[in-house]
Amino acid sequence: MPKAELHLHIEGALEPELMIEIGRRNGVELPWPDAESARRAYDFRDLQSFLDIYYRATSVLIREEDFYDLTTAYLRKAASQHVRHAEVFFDPQTHTARGIAIETVIRGIEGALRDAHGNLNLSTKLIMCILRHLSEREGMEIFRQALPWRRSITGIGLDSAERNNPPSKFRNLFELARREGFMTVAHAGEEEGAASVREALDILQISRIDHGVRCMEDERLVAELVRRQIPLTVCPLSNIRLRVFPSMQAHNLKRMLQRGLCVSINSDDPAYFGGYVNENYIEAADALGFERSDIVQLARNSFIASSLDTIQKQLYLNELQRYDEETP
Repeated sequence: MPKAELHLHIEGALEPELMIEIGRRNGVELPWPDAESARRAYDFRDLQSFLDIYYRATSVLIREEDFYDLTTAYLRKAASQHVRHAEVFFDPQTHTARGIAIETVIRGIEGALRDAHGNLNLSTKLIMCILRHLSEREGMEIFRQALPWRRSITGIGLDSAERNNPPSKFRNLFELARREGFMTVAHAGEEEGAASVREALDILQISRIDHGVRCMEDERLVAELVRRQIPLTVCPLSNIRLRVFPSMQAHNLKRMLQRGLCVSINSDDPAYFGGYVNENYIEAADALGFERSDIVQLARNSFIASSLDTIQKQLYLNELQRYDEETP
C-alpha cells in the first residue's frame, strides 16, 4: 500500500550494525562490542532513558559520508515498504555540540535525499528539529546557522524531552521560523498531557502535531483538532516501548481515528522501537482490530497531512485509490 511517513528521526534509524560499522571506521569507542549487545541495551523506562542511549549512539556520526550512509539505509528500507513520500527529521544540535559542522550534517543527508529521488522512486522533505531540553537562545543560533541551507529545509520542528520543556519556551524562535516561511511542527502530548498540545497550537501556531496521543484527555481540544483537521503523526511502537501505553491493545489510535482526527501511522525511531512503518501498521491493526477501510484512511491521512503541494498530494492519493480498488 502506498503511504507517506511524516515522523521519522534520521538519527533514530541508525541500526546497530551500521552504528558499529561507522564507529569502527571513525575510531569511536562504544559501550557495546557488537550489534546484538547494543540491541539488548534497548530496554527503555521512559523517553529520557531512550534519549541517553540515542545520543550515545549518534557519537559515531562524524563525516558527511556517515550521514549519507545513514539516510540512504533508511530510504532504501522505506522504499521497500512502499513509502512514497518521507518527511525526515534531523537534530543538528546533537552533532554541532560534538564539533561537527552543520554543513557536514546537511550535505550528507541532502545528498542521500537527492539520490533517492532518482533511484528509489520516492519524494522527500527535510525538517530540522530544535532540541527542547536546550535553551531558546541555543535554538536561535542553530536556526541562524541553517538559514544558508533553507533551500534544503522545508520545516522547523521541536523534539527531545517534553517534560519541563513546554512549547512556550520556544515562542520567539517559532515566530521567526514562520516569518521566514518555514512550515512548523512540534512534538507534544507524548510525555506531557493535552495542555502541551494546546500550548503548541496556540503559542507556537504549528501546522502539525507530532505524537499528540494525549490530546484525548481534553474533549474540547479534540473537537478543535477535528474541526481544523490538524494532523497528528502517531507512532504506535514508540508509544509502547516508551511506556506511554502499557500495551498495543491499550493504545488509543483507533479511538482517535473514529473520533475524526487526522491521524497517521509513523515509525519515529525505528532502529530502537522494533519496526519501521509497515511493522507499525501491522501491529496496530492486529491489536486494535482495524478494518481495511481504517488502514486505507490512515494512509490517506498521511498524504493529506504532508507538506506536499496540492497537485503532488492528489497524485499520491490517486495512486492509493487505485491500490484500494485493484487489490483484493
